[in-house]
Amino acid sequence: MNKEKDNQVVGRVRIINKMGLHARPAMQMVDLSNKFSSRIRICKDRQCVNAKSIMELLLLAACDGTELTIQAEGPDAADAVDALTKLVESKFDEE
Repeated sequence: MNKEKDNQVVGRVRIINKMGLHARPAMQMVDLSNKFSSRIRICKDRQCVNAKSIMELLLLAACDGTELTIQAEGPDAADAVDALTKLVESKFDEE
């Protein structure tokens, strides 16, 4: 996790569950993201989407092995990036 601006935190994580970021794990990310007041974006390559929108997360089409960047900006940005990183690293409790 890196702090790139005064109130922005960035983390990088790799999707490691076999089915990738399909609807169930995307909803888990949305639910978790909505617990934080920070603005959270998930990026794949140059495409960045709102982490609080399942439709936008699904547009990433992130399969197994995809590297994602988590960007959060706000008062609880570090906690948000940490929590989302742990969720992805847990394989969304699927395996």
